[in-house]
Amino acid sequence: MANDKTNGKNGGKPPAQISTWLGERSVGTYADGRRFDEVAYLQCKLILKPDRFTSARVFKEFATLVRRAAEATGIGYQHTPKSQQRPEVREVLFLDTGGYHLYNNQFIVRRRIAYEDGFPIGDPEIVFKYRSEDMAKAQSLDVRPRIDGKYKMKFKLEVMPLKERIGGLRRLLSHNVEFALSQAPQAARVLMSSLGHMSLPELAQVFPPLATISCDGPDDVALVNQTIVEELLQDICLLDFGHHSAATANLGLWRSRGDHHAFVGEFAYQLRFDGPDAISHKAVAACERFFLELQQVAADWLALSTTKTGAVYRLRGNPPQAHE
Repeated sequence: MANDKTNGKNGGKPPAQISTWLGERSVGTYADGRRFDEVAYLQCKLILKPDRFTSARVFKEFATLVRRAAEATGIGYQHTPKSQQRPEVREVLFLDTGGYHLYNNQFIVRRRIAYEDGFPIGDPEIVFKYRSEDMAKAQSLDVRPRIDGKYKMKFKLEVMPLKERIGGLRRLLSHNVEFALSQAPQAARVLMSSLGHMSLPELAQVFPPLATISCDGPDDVALVNQTIVEELLQDICLLDFGHHSAATANLGLWRSRGDHHAFVGEFAYQLRFDGPDAISHKAVAACERFFLELQQVAADWLALSTTKTGAVYRLRGNPPQAHE
């Protein structure tokens, strides 16, 4: 398996840090000869303090800050139809061992389902992801599931502020696979819907990379911190970075179902492209410029040292070893 590091052709020095990251890649193939996946998503995220979220009015308040940062950086801003509607509601469940063996080895398994008028709708979505700061590790890991149905690959460059201060950038590479529960064979559907009545080796039958984990304790897989996450998600606007690059921005709140304890918020927007060379460097520079400005405008809202998933794992005061 080849792992020769090459840089994307960009006609000179990249104009932005994000462009430099997009220029990284490893050339090689997975065990079956399929070429490595390439980054096809750029997602910028701000993790927000939960105490700000006291009513639906907060979504509009934050939208005002987003518009101010867009105007300051010359980025197009316009409302979307959903921005005038009520927030969407989704349920998110994370699965792991009691010792957090998945998360501590940079893996995440979750199930998500949308709700409408208090009732679940559609097909539950299963997501398996590997996250790393190292491009070679993230790109070379084959996350394809062992199922007969359809699935979708998503290889993302996730950009967040620095952990210690605003005004900077850090990255995570997120190599994901998603599939609807109905696309899994019967054995996998039972496995993924049992919510805790399985072992790590059984889960590895669906997600082969998990077989590499050395489990030094009980290998029972269950709901992380016995918490069902209720997600409120509201579209804020459409951001236009020029050069045919635009992204819908949204604001989300995660809270515990039952007591409605809010523990983390997130503002995010995502650009989709056909590969690292398919997106304009000028658009990437505009995206980065806006993201840095928004950190300044929304400084009092920011929680710098965690991610949404990390917040779920830390709910019961037993932090994992992984550092996102």
